[in-house]
Amino acid sequence: MTVATLGTRHRRYDPGMTTKIAVSLPDHLAEHARAAVADGRAPSVSAYVAQALAEKADREPVGDFFEEFDKEFGSPTAEERAWAREQLARADAELASQAAARRERS
Repeated sequence: MTVATLGTRHRRYDPGMTTKIAVSLPDHLAEHARAAVADGRAPSVSAYVAQALAEKADREPVGDFFEEFDKEFGSPTAEERAWAREQLARADAELASQAAARRERS
């Protein structure tokens, strides 16, 4: 089965979902959701989208925290942002290196 035909075969909805809505998505995002279903990472496109919305909702309080932080202490400078990006890149590289080492051992 191709990813393009996947949506026509799976017409089941999660019984825990209470509201059905129609949304328009950019093609690349719709394809990403269909691929997640095809790969077994989501039971349906609806479930995939619902999970993405839930994750965004969980992060919004963090955004509120940073907004309040910025009001009290000011926004980070360009230099501070660059430093933070560098630190995150280093951490990402370290995690990737550790994951590669684990794969080599197994």
